[in-house]
Amino acid sequence: MDVVGTWTGRAACLLQQAMRMTHEEFAERLGVSDRTITRWHSAPEKPIHRSETQQILDTAYEQAGETVQRRFALLLRPPAPRMEAQALRVAIAIVLRGDDVLLVCRRGDGELRWQFPAGMCKPGAAPETVAVQETHGETGVHCTVRQQLGERVHPVTGVVATYYLCDHLAGEATNRDPLENVDTAWVPRSALTRFIPQDQIFPPILEALEAIA
Repeated sequence: MDVVGTWTGRAACLLQQAMRMTHEEFAERLGVSDRTITRWHSAPEKPIHRSETQQILDTAYEQAGETVQRRFALLLRPPAPRMEAQALRVAIAIVLRGDDVLLVCRRGDGELRWQFPAGMCKPGAAPETVAVQETHGETGVHCTVRQQLGERVHPVTGVVATYYLCDHLAGEATNRDPLENVDTAWVPRSALTRFIPQDQIFPPILEALEAIA
């Protein structure tokens, strides 16, 4: 490894750490005061301007030995960028066929719940594509996205839910996922709240269904 181009307080402190020395030991090794070491720790990004001190640090590094130099090189590397946790996302399809809406009846927590077809989005997957694919996978119905209705943190599951209004293209509703679902059905828009309580339906869904002639 090349000697540091310009020593900063941070680089000097990392050399001290690589040499595993106390403030007093490092100050004695360099021939500087303890106060100088303390100043480097308090202002790590500040360059060390005195050329004599730069040369002292160069010499200390060169004489430290290969093990310390490798340790110093590892410490000097910039930290790896943090990977932000990605929120779980579900794509939900509200599929229309004339005056009917497609629903699936799911198992869960010892009871059955009617809801719209939905699927978990893997990292990098387009939610609208997931909505279409999962609808077909669950029910055998082919659909196309008309518009996004919005998204929210689901009040029950806590995942980010993105909702899409979709149009039926082809296929009859059949239960193609018997492990998750017990039934699928086309239900009249006017009867939707008999299957899903109104307070559990994302309001823009109801607004969109009411706006359709």
